[in-house]
Amino acid sequence: MASVIENAIRGTVTKGIGVVAEFNRKRMPDQDHPFLTGIHRPMDREVTLEDLPVTGTIPAELDGRYLRIGPNPAKPEAKGYHWFVGDGMVHGIALKQGKALWYRNRWIRSKQVATETGMPAAPGPRHASFDTVNTNVLGIAGRTWALVEAGSYPVELSDTLDEQTYNPFDDTLLGSFTAHPHLDPRTGENHAICYEATQPDLVRHVVIDRDGRVVRELPIKVQHGPSIHDCAITDRYALILDLPVTFSMKALIGGHGFPYRWNPDHQARVGLLPRNGGEDEIIWVDCPQTYIFHVANAYDTADGKVVLDACVYDTMFAEATGGPSGTSLGLERWTIDPVAKAIDRRTIDASAQEFPRPDERFFGQAYRYAYTMALPAKDEFVTSATKLYKHDLEAGTREVHEFGDGRLPGEFVFVPRDDNAPEGDGWMVGLVIDLPHETTDLVILDATRFAEPPVASIRIPHRVPPGFHGNWVANG
Repeated sequence: MASVIENAIRGTVTKGIGVVAEFNRKRMPDQDHPFLTGIHRPMDREVTLEDLPVTGTIPAELDGRYLRIGPNPAKPEAKGYHWFVGDGMVHGIALKQGKALWYRNRWIRSKQVATETGMPAAPGPRHASFDTVNTNVLGIAGRTWALVEAGSYPVELSDTLDEQTYNPFDDTLLGSFTAHPHLDPRTGENHAICYEATQPDLVRHVVIDRDGRVVRELPIKVQHGPSIHDCAITDRYALILDLPVTFSMKALIGGHGFPYRWNPDHQARVGLLPRNGGEDEIIWVDCPQTYIFHVANAYDTADGKVVLDACVYDTMFAEATGGPSGTSLGLERWTIDPVAKAIDRRTIDASAQEFPRPDERFFGQAYRYAYTMALPAKDEFVTSATKLYKHDLEAGTREVHEFGDGRLPGEFVFVPRDDNAPEGDGWMVGLVIDLPHETTDLVILDATRFAEPPVASIRIPHRVPPGFHGNWVANG
């Protein structure tokens, strides 16, 4: 536990760095920013729309809300801006009895958003002075949460998105959280690996029980301040992705809003942490010097190994581009041997792709289907491509859903037809930007007829800027 004197010194140094960073930020040249213009131009207001037009037939089983969140600066400023740090805005579409009831977009009301818009800041305790929340939105224990990594506490949202409260899981979370907790469908627990820039020598394994309360917050020693965006679980382990993107004091002092960079001196490794084990029980396995944003799934094999499927990059943030920078190596399968401490690496599909999602009822278990969003040309992250992929991992095949010229999908989520449906029997749901018309559709695909035209499309009469993660939150 840091002493009062240590905290005072740290606070003084942090303020000094902040002053230098702001000075250097103001000296940056004025220029159009690729993540603030074009398809990424932010929305400038909150709206509520009812009785949205529908093409096709919305399945009656879809009773709930599709929610998606992403960066949407209330007062865009190109100098030092990075896509990952923009003010959060959540978008929601409510479906019930075959109808699209409403669309709403709402800023997450951080202190900065309150200053920039004049709206009141959301109540509740803050963990960090930078309280922007912009990366994921999902249901945990029957409640809706907006999430970010490495900083702010989560924000609890009402069903209509109008009420917001910063809430550390009813005062059970001590530190920062993650954008990617993963639900174990067998136990009802959510597992997360959490980090923050103010503690570069530690990450934490956090477990939330089925009632939405933190029951484990295990500190784990690391080096260099790694950025750990996602994690995975199996029946035996929580997987820690300690990869070569780490905190950069040079980037911070230079005025860059996102102070993480590719660090070739940081040895990439995967940690296999026994689900209820201590730090000394972690099995660390060196892995290729690559980066992973998102995991499709992981599971144990009968011979004691661990399978990890993920979208992999050769590097990430090696350049200051204002967003992701690196070459996609496609969807890969890593088979990790905890005894030999070795990894067998195999390419499932070398096409550029991101946002892998399984049927979440099978997370942490052997599974068959993974769904991904295609990326466009090499090193291009400003827009998506026009198609989604469905991977049959047993058959070794791939199906493609093509949306057509100028129609750009984001991450799609799988929604099962019912709780007892076989794996893959359900719908894929997500937003598709119609760039030529500056509109957006919530599109519903039948996952069993993946390449066929959508079951239904709900028209939103404006462009919803590309964002990060979306999820289906069922009613009741």
